[in-house]
Amino acid sequence: MTSIGIIANPASGKDIRRLLSYATVTDNGEKINIVERIILGAQALGVEKIYMLSDFSRIGYKVKERLITRKTLKCEIELVELPKYNSFRDTLNITEYMEKQGVGCIVTLGGDGTNRALAKVVKDTPIIAVSTGTNNVYPVMIEGTIAGMAAAAAASNKFERNLYAIRDKRIEIYKDSELVDIALVDAVISNEVHIASKAIWDMENIKKIFVTRSHPASIGFSSIAGCRKIVTPQDNFGMCVDINQGEPVVAPVSAGILESLLVGSPVMLELEEGYEFTADERGTIALDGEKEVEFSPGDKFIFKVTRKGPYHVDVVKALEIAQLGGFFS
Repeated sequence: MTSIGIIANPASGKDIRRLLSYATVTDNGEKINIVERIILGAQALGVEKIYMLSDFSRIGYKVKERLITRKTLKCEIELVELPKYNSFRDTLNITEYMEKQGVGCIVTLGGDGTNRALAKVVKDTPIIAVSTGTNNVYPVMIEGTIAGMAAAAAASNKFERNLYAIRDKRIEIYKDSELVDIALVDAVISNEVHIASKAIWDMENIKKIFVTRSHPASIGFSSIAGCRKIVTPQDNFGMCVDINQGEPVVAPVSAGILESLLVGSPVMLELEEGYEFTADERGTIALDGEKEVEFSPGDKFIFKVTRKGPYHVDVVKALEIAQLGGFFS
């Protein structure tokens, strides 16, 4: 049976940056519409079963009810009942469950944080990341129908994965030789001492930015580094830059907001190469835009870029490969 999973994060795109910038708001009503289109696109091309988490916001239930009411639901939708935490743990648990069921592809609706949570536990299942978060670099804006079609092509196992998917990089953060956490796009060292307010807003507090990818066409911390040097997902290296010292650049730090700040010379980080950081004051490390790790003076960390991220589907390539293989005939 061909199956896929859909993880629609009801909390994505609702952090403080919505109030302090001009970011688009994707409410749960729009997420329901997107999920409907993903399902319709997937089932039309052979997906027989779809797994979704039974979450607090009842996105899955509402999708299922609406499709049944319209008599357009042709596949089976299983709403998985798991312990509810209303946190990133829900993403971890449903990802592990979907992989155990053998889904051929997982489609996420969320931002960089949603996909970072998935990346902590996902193994070999390819993913399609649909943007519904705040400062999104990892997920992209994809029409739901097209995402569903690509998910069906990936889940069909009719095409070689390396033709349409890439194993992404990630940043691994170690302390005392133990893996503390990961980031998919960027890890930011700042002298902000509390993690209660997840987002970093004051650029004057930033000390260093580590990236797996960087480009001025993105939004957020990776764009700051990208205004000095472009690093693509395909490049087998990452980069580190010092902030508030170096040359002045103007970068899109948030939606609708560009700031001028000093950025140091890029330091290239080869895969598996460790970069040591020893704290001389209290602060925090933000991972993909959210403060997660606190540190004190004398704490030592190793930052390492690896090619151990998820298998990420290039939707356009997947559909091109599917067309060449007669998938739509």
